[in-house]
Amino acid sequence: MKQKYTYSSALTIAGFDGSGGAGIQADIKTFSALGCYATSVLTALPVQNTQGVRSIYPIPYQAVAGQIEAIMDDIPPRAIKIGMVHTAELVHTIVATLQQYPAVPLVFDPVMVATSGHKLIEDATIQAIIEKLFPLASVITPNMDEAAILANMPIKTLDDMYLAGEKILALGCKSVLLKGGHLDLPVITSLFFDGQGNILPFEFEKFATNNTHGSGCTLSSAIAAYLAQGNGLNEAVKLGQTYVHKAIRHGANVAIGKGNGPLNHFFNPQKLIKNEMV
Repeated sequence: MKQKYTYSSALTIAGFDGSGGAGIQADIKTFSALGCYATSVLTALPVQNTQGVRSIYPIPYQAVAGQIEAIMDDIPPRAIKIGMVHTAELVHTIVATLQQYPAVPLVFDPVMVATSGHKLIEDATIQAIIEKLFPLASVITPNMDEAAILANMPIKTLDDMYLAGEKILALGCKSVLLKGGHLDLPVITSLFFDGQGNILPFEFEKFATNNTHGSGCTLSSAIAAYLAQGNGLNEAVKLGQTYVHKAIRHGANVAIGKGNGPLNHFFNPQKLIKNEMV
């Protein structure tokens, strides 16, 4: 039978999570749940579960570059999500490899701080991220702890979020989605700085649950999935946040693991989207 269609493919470049809630597993689940064809590049092998990370084993940089090339040469993605990059050398490897190919929408989740509040990466790595990755990304998605590092200021209030977002934009980002889930407010408030001078607030109901493991990974992947479907950035940011909020809500009363449980990525799974070949 003659092939008439292709899928909307999305690529994740991220670390491993054997417990299935975060990292590359969460990304693949999210892409799949939203009807995209998931491809992946592994950057690190953490040994972890819902209770935390026990150790991290690195992937050779040549292997990361080779993985990216293999996917880009064969199944060019319509959008890319990048998760935690834990060394400056890894930043340079990813950027140098991606720059060999035509640019596609790229969502970067700048994972820098553990749930405990400890920094996960060194200052030299953060500087490499700012200089090399930020200019490539269509949007970056820091939480308040990560934004505090990037903006070099404490973030305790909604007013702080507005100021921090502007400071992060000034670092060379095209746009910033600043997540405010840690604010002590009755609703979850996020701010999208679109890079065109507009700041779009988003508000969602806040409810009590420990099942938020991988929510940041899932959000950045959801935005990438909606971009891969052909949505504009503003719409992808809106739809991505709505998806994550529903995934948290649908998994709030489920016990998986002894720590912070995962989201319910498949609360409303979509069929793989077929696009006519041209």
